[in-house]
Amino acid sequence: MRTAVVLLNYNGLHWLKSFVPSVVARSTGADVVVIDNGSTEPETLDWIRAQGSAVHLIALPENLGYAGGYQEGLKQLDGYDLAVLMNTDIEPLEGWLAPLIARFEQQPHLGAIQPKLRSHAEPEYFEYAGAMGGRMDDWGIPFAYGRVLDRCELDRGQYDEPTYRPVFWASGACLAVRLEAYHAVGGLDSAFFAHMEEIDLCWRMHRHGWTVEACSASTVLHVGGGTLNVGSPRKTFLNVRNSLLTVVRNAPTLDAMRIVAFRLLLDGAAGIRFLLQRQPKHTLAIIQAHFAFYAMFSRYAVSRDRTPKRWPEHGRYRGSILWSKLRSTKVD
Repeated sequence: MRTAVVLLNYNGLHWLKSFVPSVVARSTGADVVVIDNGSTEPETLDWIRAQGSAVHLIALPENLGYAGGYQEGLKQLDGYDLAVLMNTDIEPLEGWLAPLIARFEQQPHLGAIQPKLRSHAEPEYFEYAGAMGGRMDDWGIPFAYGRVLDRCELDRGQYDEPTYRPVFWASGACLAVRLEAYHAVGGLDSAFFAHMEEIDLCWRMHRHGWTVEACSASTVLHVGGGTLNVGSPRKTFLNVRNSLLTVVRNAPTLDAMRIVAFRLLLDGAAGIRFLLQRQPKHTLAIIQAHFAFYAMFSRYAVSRDRTPKRWPEHGRYRGSILWSKLRSTKVD
C-alpha cells in the first residue's frame, strides 16, 4: 500500500532539524512529506527543499491550524492509500511503520490506527497525547490506556496484548489513516483549528462502519507541547469548545444534552479554580469557548451527515473517570 508519512510544520524548523532525519531513515517504504502551514520563518522552506528527494514539500499560503492544514495538504496527495499524520516533535523507533501498514492490509475495514506513544524525555513512560490508544467516559471526558487525566503510567507491557487493540480514538500526534476512510467521512474539521479534531474524526469513522485501533508493536517517542504549550489559554479555549462540538455532532441526542449540561457545571468549576490560581486568562478562555460553542451549536447538532449518532463499540468507559479517580478506583 502506497504510504506517506506527513508532517505538518508551522515555524518549527528546530523540530524538523531534530527529527526529520530519523523519520526519513526509519520510514522505509514510505514517502516523507512536509506540509508547511504558512511558516513565517524565511529559512524553513529553504531547509526543506535542501533535503532533496528525501522530503516532499507542500507549501500552504497561511496557517490553517492542525485540522485545516492537514485537510488542505492531504487533498494534494495523489495516488496514496495511507497517510500517517505525524507531529514534527516525534522520533519514531526502528520498525515502527511496518506493523501499521500490515494491519491495514489485513483489515479492510480499519480506518485509523496509532502506534504506542511514549515520552521522549522519559521513554519508559507513556506520553500524554495518546499513550496506548484513546477512550472516553459517559460524560465526554477523553483519556487513554496508559494515561488517565494528567497521570501517565510506566510502560510495563500491561497493554501489549492484544497487539492490535480496538480503541475509541487514535492520537493525532501520530495518526495513520486509510485515505479512503478519511475522505469518506469528510476528513478533519477545519473549523476545529486544533485539539480534539482526531477524536471527532475517529468517532465519525466508527459511525460509518470503520474501525480504530492502537498497535503495541509500533512505538514512537513524543516530546509534546511543541505547537501549543499546556499553559496556553488558546489551548484551553480550543479543548473546551471542540470537546463540546465533538459530543454534539456524534453522541445520541439525549446523551449529548446530558453531557453539555454536566460540562457547563464542570467548566464553571474549572473557571473558578483558575481564578483562585490567579490565571484569569484561562477563565476567560472557558467563557469564550462556551459562547463560541453555542454560536456553532445548530450546525453541529443538525448535521448533513445522516449516519446515525452512536457510541463506538470499543473504548467507552461506562461511568465517570473523574469520579473513579476521586474514589481511587481502578480503571479497567
